[in-house]
Amino acid sequence: MHRTRVFAHAPVRAAVAAALLAPLAACSSGGSSGDSPAARSDKSGDRPVTVTVTPEGRQAAAGEPVTVTAAHGRLTSVTVTDGEGHRLAGKVVKGGGKWVSDRKAAPGTSYTVAAATRTEGGTTGSARASFSTAEADKVNKVDWRPGTGTTVGVAQPISLVFDNPVGNKAEVEKQLKVTASDGTEGSWGWIRDYSGRDRVDWRPESYWKPGTKVTLNAELNGTDSGPDGGWFVRDYTTAFTVGTEQIVKVDLDTHRLKLVRDGRTVRDIPVSGGTPGGDKRSWRGTAVLMAKEGTINMNSETVGLGDAYDKMVDYSMRLTWSGMYAHAAPWNAAYFGNANHSSGCIGMSDADAAWFYAQVRPGDPFEISGEETKGVVEPGNGFGAWNLSWADWQKKSALR
Repeated sequence: MHRTRVFAHAPVRAAVAAALLAPLAACSSGGSSGDSPAARSDKSGDRPVTVTVTPEGRQAAAGEPVTVTAAHGRLTSVTVTDGEGHRLAGKVVKGGGKWVSDRKAAPGTSYTVAAATRTEGGTTGSARASFSTAEADKVNKVDWRPGTGTTVGVAQPISLVFDNPVGNKAEVEKQLKVTASDGTEGSWGWIRDYSGRDRVDWRPESYWKPGTKVTLNAELNGTDSGPDGGWFVRDYTTAFTVGTEQIVKVDLDTHRLKLVRDGRTVRDIPVSGGTPGGDKRSWRGTAVLMAKEGTINMNSETVGLGDAYDKMVDYSMRLTWSGMYAHAAPWNAAYFGNANHSSGCIGMSDADAAWFYAQVRPGDPFEISGEETKGVVEPGNGFGAWNLSWADWQKKSALR
């Protein structure tokens, strides 16, 4: 480990200052006026404070806290500032003998350290040092949901998908701070996203309470994601509000969809789900409305169903990454409320779809039941975390 050592005393003799400045370039020390150090040392034996800073140098390794230590005295304050003027928070510990930053030094960043000291004999002084960290040879980035400033449904998880593999899952998870206005607690769970990438979601034990304000501070800058993953070189934050409680209950056996708002059924809609007996069956369990996509082209070949369909579809509401939607399906009108005869989606009339589309929002849960389905929605196929028990979900945290 590299260390920068700076002697702090007040006042500092020119010869000592020159000796310090030459090898350290941007490091210096100085202090308040008073008796000469030679005179004071002769009278009281007061020794200069030695201040040591790690990391050190011009290509220091990132990923460790900044540490400032004092010998023959104590630190009274420490300020660490990066090249953009942002302070690195920290605290003085061990009776003033040491200061440690709360955050780790980030890659490709220059830091200036300013320390105020006091000798064992009570003389005040100061010390300055600087260092810079090496650039990251590989950078990991994050795609996150929900977006800041949004209002979401009661089942909306916080979800982070990483560009590169995350080997140091525990270290990354430690940097993810969720705050809810009503104190709601939850757990992170590491899963494989449908895209194949590493992903971590946060959900409460049960659905959010309406009106809850939630903030995520992902303090990842300076964190090493592990072999093949690279460094995080920025922080991420998002804040959202939980809206009205709306639960969509879909019974594929009776071919009905009910929108339940605050415990009251607002509308009961006849629907048709996926055709029984093969790959066109629908998923069951809890799916979460991911996005309202409007009018889109749906092509069966993109979801492995050959040339079954290729058409423009109105009022499309995405429920899984694998291609299950709720949407208008006027071509299937004869089956609404009578039979499941779609290619896996939940279809309804144009009029019902227009009304329903206007009512729901991303984050609303679709609780889907039915005998003739192809299984429960996986956690990574959209937002399927609600299909795990709370105990099983907690086990997916890297900190347990």
